Amino acid sequence: MGLPTLEFSDSFLDSPDFRERLKCHEFELERTNKFIKDLIKDGNMLITAFKNLSAAVQKFSQSLQEFQFECIGDAETDDEVNIAQSFKEFSQLLNTVEEERRRLIQNADDVLITPLEKFRKEQIGAAKEGKKKFDKETEKYYSTLERHLSLSSKKKDSFLQEADSQIDKERQLFYDASLEYVFKIQEVQEKKKFEFVEPLLAFLQGLFTFYHEGYELAHELEPYKQQLQFNLQNARNNFVSTKQEVEKLMKRMRSADQDYKPPGQWTMEGFLYVQEKRPLGCTWTRHYCTFEKGSKTFTMSSTEHKSAGKQVLKSCIRRKTDSIDKRFCFDVEVVERHGVVTLQALSETNRRLWLEAMDGKEPVRINTLGLYRIGGVNSKVQKLMSTAFCFLLLPPPPPPPPESDDQNYRVCAVHALVHKLPDRNKEMLELLIQHLVTVSTQSKFNLMTVSNLGVIFGPTLMRSQEETVAAMMNIKFQNIVMEILIENFDKVSDTLSSSPGSTPMGSMESLSSHSSEQNHFSKTASPNLLAERGPVVVPRRPSSPGGDAKALYSCEAEHSHELSFPQGAMFTNVYPSIEPGWLQATLDGKTGLIPENYVVYL
Repeated sequence: MGLPTLEFSDSFLDSPDFRERLKCHEFELERTNKFIKDLIKDGNMLITAFKNLSAAVQKFSQSLQEFQFECIGDAETDDEVNIAQSFKEFSQLLNTVEEERRRLIQNADDVLITPLEKFRKEQIGAAKEGKKKFDKETEKYYSTLERHLSLSSKKKDSFLQEADSQIDKERQLFYDASLEYVFKIQEVQEKKKFEFVEPLLAFLQGLFTFYHEGYELAHELEPYKQQLQFNLQNARNNFVSTKQEVEKLMKRMRSADQDYKPPGQWTMEGFLYVQEKRPLGCTWTRHYCTFEKGSKTFTMSSTEHKSAGKQVLKSCIRRKTDSIDKRFCFDVEVVERHGVVTLQALSETNRRLWLEAMDGKEPVRINTLGLYRIGGVNSKVQKLMSTAFCFLLLPPPPPPPPESDDQNYRVCAVHALVHKLPDRNKEMLELLIQHLVTVSTQSKFNLMTVSNLGVIFGPTLMRSQEETVAAMMNIKFQNIVMEILIENFDKVSDTLSSSPGSTPMGSMESLSSHSSEQNHFSKTASPNLLAERGPVVVPRRPSSPGGDAKALYSCEAEHSHELSFPQGAMFTNVYPSIEPGWLQATLDGKTGLIPENYVVYL
């Protein structure tokens, strides 16, 4: 039930029913006043919470902005660069969102709190003042009326006339107060419909604008998010393959013989104890020593004084067991000082490694078994093996141009490296890559995308000569080289083709014998582990930007942003798309995406 209507005529009758109806309005007015007070209180709490949340988000954003990713190794892949930059992108996104939230907070007082407080004080307050006046005039009128009615009729006419005039005056004041109060209390009940609700609507509109801004930002972030997910998946795949290799290396290290020499920049390095003669006797101090065989440079770094001195080695001789009361000793002579320096290795195996590295000699003993035998020195064996098998390894890539991230440069660099391979190696590489290109065209079914194939075959073809953790960290770059070979096989096929008249592998002519089903699925060869096709943000350099092209095969579009075309169709304004493996082209006035390996530039 709604509130009963108050008629102005009821003010003259002032019936008990009128008073009951008036109480209903007064009760509702008091309830509304209390509700507005609570709403203002809750609104202030909400605004304070917004301010605290905004401050926390800004602090969180600042932390993201200040953090700097550091990756193992001297270089980073594109995936690592994008991942390292992601925190700054997140920070910028949060700052943009907070700018809109700050506007919401700044307007909240003017839009919500102030109008509600004004309505409560001015409108409801005025109605309450009207009630006070009405109650006062009611009491005054009825008191006067009772006194007037108790007058004796024997009073003088002049006195009675004066009394009648006075009661008429009081009655009129009472009627005026009643009419004004009836008008005001009903006016407030009607005005609250808009003056009370409009501030709430304005506040919610600002809140919804803030949420909409977040939605728009999320929509704009979608291409970056897809690219970052792709980078993260690549990084995860590289981590899994690298972790397996590192674990294998760790297990080999754990079970390695004591004479294992870890690879490093020095021919030999490690701790040795140096004999130092003092007035009170000899002492042995621990030094970290290094030796470089080419220059015969020998250094000893004291663990106590943090000092190191470079010296040129003259000779190295194993110390006889019966000549000193210490085990595992050998003597060295250096150019910079007179006499010998006696060193103690950590074990017999460790001493043998130092002697091999320094071309150490045995003490002259003619009764030693195998005096004229030439021992097989491990370092020489390793050098012989590396010399014999070095032709199987790709030469080191030339340094990249400064501040360059050019995909075309990378393709040219790989092209140059492949060109340096022996013919037999090129023939084998040609067969393998051609097979992998075929496999990648079926990635929709076999899940062997170009990225996955790079993870599998990169470390196999370009394994480092020395198995170290640093070498394992470079597996990710081997994967990228493998991806370039597969994705750009047609561009390096002239290098891989050994005979001058042979047709380059990967060319459209060699693919024409494939079935139409194979041609259809070859469109999905772009490396994307998270979606069939998602926009990426890394641009690829066009082979012939803005040129014309001709379709070698027909194609039926699978999505609205792709073009359908028959064999022989002529395209204009052909540009590489931001999505790998696709081109943007115009056909019959319509612009869309077409598979890169379906056309040839004119």
